Amino acid sequence: MSHPSLGLPPIDRTSSLPPAAARVDAARERLAARSLEIAIDRDPTLRVRHDELSMRRLLRDAATLIDRVVDAMATGDPEPARSFADAVPPAYRRRKVPMDDLISLAEGIRTAIGASVGSEDMAPVDAAVDAMVERFRWHRRIAGDARKRNRLLQAIYKGA
Repeated sequence: MSHPSLGLPPIDRTSSLPPAAARVDAARERLAARSLEIAIDRDPTLRVRHDELSMRRLLRDAATLIDRVVDAMATGDPEPARSFADAVPPAYRRRKVPMDDLISLAEGIRTAIGASVGSEDMAPVDAAVDAMVERFRWHRRIAGDARKRNRLLQAIYKGA
């Protein structure tokens, strides 16, 4: 992966994108909206847990995640998606967004892109989404995730 701080140029998103990556990049906003709809369909409590502002932020974040998938499609390597997914959990913890919501959003991105790209172009998308989901699951186990806890275990830890 190219990295500007190492002296390597960033990925050129204007001329060197493969055709499938260019189509996904051109439809980024539409795909982000569709992926959020898919995530809400899979987990209807998402709308209950998040207010309107938080849902708009998740929509914006879905577009950013799609950018990382496009980078992974352009390079053929899931590392841009993996490194991004490894860096963002502290921001989501501050916003009280559980990693499970990001996992369902990433799976929604996979489904939304899969509907617009042919099956022969899905291998880098699947690799990038799998890398993101793997990092989100790893960060899910760290304390501070906003998911619902087991009441019995919570009582034991509190010493009740």
